[in-house]
Formats: sequence, C-alpha cells, structure tokens
Amino acid sequence: MIVDNHEALANKAELFAQTVPYIKKYQGKTIVIKYGGNAMTEEALKQGFAKDVILLKLIGINPIVVHGGGPQIDAALKRVGKEGKFIQGMRVTDAQTMEIVEWVLVGEVQQDIVMMINQFGGKAVGLTGKDGGLIKAKKMLIPSTENPSEMLDIGQVGEVIQIDASVVKTLQDGEFIPIISSIGFGDDGLAYNINADIVAGHLAKVLDAEKLVMMTNIKGVLDKNGNLLDKLSSNEIDNLIADGTLSGGMLPKISSALDAAKSGVKSVHIIDGRIPHALLMEILTEEAFGTLITNN
Repeated sequence: MIVDNHEALANKAELFAQTVPYIKKYQGKTIVIKYGGNAMTEEALKQGFAKDVILLKLIGINPIVVHGGGPQIDAALKRVGKEGKFIQGMRVTDAQTMEIVEWVLVGEVQQDIVMMINQFGGKAVGLTGKDGGLIKAKKMLIPSTENPSEMLDIGQVGEVIQIDASVVKTLQDGEFIPIISSIGFGDDGLAYNINADIVAGHLAKVLDAEKLVMMTNIKGVLDKNGNLLDKLSSNEIDNLIADGTLSGGMLPKISSALDAAKSGVKSVHIIDGRIPHALLMEILTEEAFGTLITNN
C-alpha cells in the first residue's frame, strides 16, 4: 500500500516537473481565455476552471477571462416567453432582449465566475465595456446572404470600435484576475451585445497576448465528417467557409481567432471545455488539444 502511494506521488511529481519549461515560457505573459460552452454550465467543470485560472496566476501567468453566456441567456428568454433568434451566428437583440442579456451576463454569469474564483483563493474582478471605457462599440449591420448589398439590422448587437485596456492592465499587474462580460457601450448611450469570441480576439490583440484560448463545447474545428482538424491556416479556413463546413456560431469564433493570429498573437487555440483541466493541459503540457489557428 505504501509503495503504491509512493508511486502515485512520484507520478504527480514527474507531471509537475514536466510543466516547468512551460511555466518559464509563459511567466509574465498574458493569456486571454474565452470561456464558454459546457465548461460554464457543469458544476465540476466550473470549479475546475476557477482553480486552473488561479493556478496560472499563482505561477506568474496573467490570465484574462472573457465570458459568454448563451445557454443562460436562452433560459432567461424562455422564462419571459421569448425565443432566441440568430442570424449568421449573431443573436438578434431587441431592447427587451438586451436588458435580459445585460442582466444575465453581468448580474448572473460574471458574478458566478468572480465568486467562485474568490471562493477558491483567487482575486477576481468583474468588468464590462463601461468600466474605464473598456469597450467602445457601435451598431453592427450584417450583409444578407441572399442579397449582399442589403444590410440587416439585428438590433443592439455591436461591433468593437475601440478597446482601452488600461483598466485590465492595471488589474493584471496586481494580483487580480479580470473577468470581462462582452457588453460594449456606444456614443449613443446604448449598451450593445457583442459576441464574446470577437471581444476576446480584440482584447488579445490590444494586450499583445502570448496566447488566445477559446474554450467551447466541441473538440475543436471539425471537418464535414466530424473529424478534428488540429491545425488550420488562413487559406484552409477560407475554403471551409466557402464549402459550408464552417457556418453559424463557428463563423465569429473562427474569424476572431484568425484575426488575432494575423495581428501577432503568437498562438490561437480552439479547445474542448468539456475536458477537465483542458486549459492547463493546453498551456502547461506538450499535448496538443483542439485546433491551432495560424496565419500561414
């Protein structure tokens, strides 16, 4: 029994030793994490994510979390008799839906993440685009797929005009872990619902992040047969969009990932948030998870 225990401890020590090169590589660096999918709804995964983010901070890496909340928003809409509608992966957001989006993301999801990280010994601070002028936005109009010259108004859905990350830098240079809800604010005084993948991509660029990790509820980018594509270049992505392999909610995700890669973020990964400690395995081991997006 004692021998077995020693062997188990030795295995754990060996695993920890293997992380040392990656700790040295990323120490002092910023990693932007888009947090979504099942990892946000299953209790064990939520707790594991909170602990993983705390560990990254403790070893000298600066994690910045941008969260979504699609399932929670859909549930809240159903409670008031509304059904979520999407066009080209973007949630149609009328004034009532925007009120629900803002309440769910800021009052429910963000606070849940902040409280859990703080509960496990970290120091998390919640932010929206309003805080420190973080995310300036304007109304997004999207071209119709049937008539590209026609622009569709999908309500209070925003596109990022500017990110002032000074408040994020101030927090991360201290002991804090910023938790950002993807809500921007316009010069018109309105709040805008912005796709969290898009916010994460822009933030990674502005912060000159070492890595952008997008956690979702699939293995990564899949081909038409459901097989994982472990690496994708710009040209390959264009082909997958053209033949319809990439569509719907994957479009803003893959577009943001590619834009970040083109803008100098050194590595961009789409990983499966359903796997316990997927974040740590991606960052602190040599194991390849999900899909790596490259600019060549």
